[in-house]
Amino acid sequence: MTRAERLFALAEHLRGRRTGVTAEALAERFGVTVRTIYRDLASLRAAELPLHAERGRGGGYALDRRYTLPPVNFTPREAAVLIGAGDWLARMRVLPFARTLAGAVDKVRAALDASAQRALGSELERLDYVGVPAPPVPAGVREALEEAFFRDAWLRLRYLGRDQLETVRDVRVERILMDRRETLLNVVQRGPQGLARRQLKLHRVLAAEVLQPAESLPRS
Repeated sequence: MTRAERLFALAEHLRGRRTGVTAEALAERFGVTVRTIYRDLASLRAAELPLHAERGRGGGYALDRRYTLPPVNFTPREAAVLIGAGDWLARMRVLPFARTLAGAVDKVRAALDASAQRALGSELERLDYVGVPAPPVPAGVREALEEAFFRDAWLRLRYLGRDQLETVRDVRVERILMDRRETLLNVVQRGPQGLARRQLKLHRVLAAEVLQPAESLPRS
């Protein structure tokens, strides 16, 4: 995530909440240091966003909710279903795109006015999503997969096979299948014999990096 992307996501994250958020919580949410968050908050203020600090219980940094009008209007019921499903996907680790999912949930929250935000809380309390969590995957693997998938770029994977042997593979992800118990990647794999289609299990990917430039690698 670039700094510009983080600043936009930070503004959406703050706008989607009725109460303040501490700098420490923001740093954890965006995977940066508290010092970086303070710099980002200063940049938002310099851009004339109505950002203020709230003291006391539930305090922290917040944006004036009158800052902009939302482009769409969700009912509390619609927002509760979308946010609840998004939170469930994140907890179950089924959807590999944690960063994109978190940004989408923030935007749904931000599209609600103050009264709808209050109603949302009670609606969410009545929804329970139950499922079998997918096997854990390193955060770096998820981030690289997310970037490569949306840019249609190639990835270099360190992959643990069924024989427990590690191999290095250059792949381009064509399709992602999210099963209740695991996430499967349909990929084009580059090898000595050319290109071949394979199906890999996300939880067997030990490490991943996006290859640069993506255009230098062949397509199927």
